[in-house]
Amino acid sequence: MRAEHLDPPSTADSADYSPRLRVVERGKVSSVGDGVVWIEGLPSARMDGIVRISDGSEALVFHLAADRIGAILLTTTPALMPGCEARQSGDILTMPTGDGLLGRVIDPLGAPLDGGAAPDCSGRRPIEGNSPPIVARDFVDRPLYTGSKIVDTLIPIGRGQRQLLIGDNGTGKSALALDAVISQRDQNVRCLYVMIGQKRSSVVQTIDTLRTHGALSYTTMVVAEATASTGLRYLAPFSGCAIAEDWMDAGHDALIVYDDLTTHARAYRELSLLLRRPPGREAYPADIFYLHARLLERSTRLSAANGGGSMTALPIAETEQGEIAAYIPTNLISITDGQIHFDSKQFARGVLPAIDITRSVSRIGGKAQHEAIKREAGRMKLDYLQFLELEVFTRFGAKLEASMEARIRRGRLLRDILAQDRLDPHSALDQLAWLIACNENLLDGLDDGALDAALHSLRNGAAGSGLTLDSPRTEWLTAVRGWLSSAADTLAAAGPDAPAELADRS
Repeated sequence: MRAEHLDPPSTADSADYSPRLRVVERGKVSSVGDGVVWIEGLPSARMDGIVRISDGSEALVFHLAADRIGAILLTTTPALMPGCEARQSGDILTMPTGDGLLGRVIDPLGAPLDGGAAPDCSGRRPIEGNSPPIVARDFVDRPLYTGSKIVDTLIPIGRGQRQLLIGDNGTGKSALALDAVISQRDQNVRCLYVMIGQKRSSVVQTIDTLRTHGALSYTTMVVAEATASTGLRYLAPFSGCAIAEDWMDAGHDALIVYDDLTTHARAYRELSLLLRRPPGREAYPADIFYLHARLLERSTRLSAANGGGSMTALPIAETEQGEIAAYIPTNLISITDGQIHFDSKQFARGVLPAIDITRSVSRIGGKAQHEAIKREAGRMKLDYLQFLELEVFTRFGAKLEASMEARIRRGRLLRDILAQDRLDPHSALDQLAWLIACNENLLDGLDDGALDAALHSLRNGAAGSGLTLDSPRTEWLTAVRGWLSSAADTLAAAGPDAPAELADRS
């Protein structure tokens, strides 16, 4: 610490400048490398404070030791080297917020990555913040439709819920997250997609997908590529959370996807080891649970007195060989309100989406599901789980009772109905249409071609019918029979057998 008496005033401040004795701390960079800088001589530095270095670099205080501090480099110049002077700025790290970020691709510090100008944002918000208190929260009672038949009917998600997407690499987790984002078109939900440590090709593909489906206009992407510094990969989810939190506080509904938190945990472990924190299980620091808990606890639904906004979180976690009992997956499962498990064996068999219903659960989404869908879905999940158990016996060639054979046939029909292509989200009206048709046995006995035609007809009919989820079931049933009759007429021109199957049910 030394007396400061030579600071020249800027031109703007010269009118208010008065000579006086000033006392400031001047630190010195002792070492730098791997995105981390060690600084000596700043005894009053605090966690999450910004330190400015004489070469123009900036760093975030991340570790306090008795004789020095460790900081994450946010920006750096080639001139940074040991011996550079460092000062505390008195600032904390903030992110630009607001609707000016919609349609933009930015890095975890808010800088544009899409070649455009800096986002036009009027506000800023600290990337670290407390989660809303209990008294400011409300029950999750409004559905968030993902466009997935399985999720929207059997594992529903509500606005303000935290639902984990977990599974091995390449089993469709990100595809479901993209479906969920695409499904928010015209739903008045602002979306935020955080990509952590992913290849540039994956980032470009995700941006192109969102743009192709018209979803980029209501989505902000926060990207920390695999080549980004460890510090930026660590900060990415918190930066995205700050943006979504600002929308939630303004009374809007927001959806945020963290893709993925397993990579984020590895970045935090790398940082902690570089800063010589004591390693714990699997070399992760002892506060790894707190890291993700404080991030995901910021997702909630606020009460009407606090604006009524919500932030729904879809964190993604990767497993190895389906082991969900590993350290990080177990932590995330215990933090979130449920999980959707993707099974690599189902994926290999071509059962898509490869969602393992037996290991998937939504603890609070049922309260938010619309009554009409909840009534039709009813015991469907339980019946489907029983079918999966019964189907095992058929592999041994055992002779089954007629009732069991009927349940197996119906289970296989349901599995065919739940099959869904990638990036092909279905509306809530479509979900209700096929649920009614299935419960009325209007789809039983159809072969693959007739079933596809029937589902296609139901989808088109529901989209242009003018019916709503609140319409009486009798109106829905009449409409469903009519759409199936239309499907039969359409197939009549293609083949002599298929239309008869559908016509008998219409």
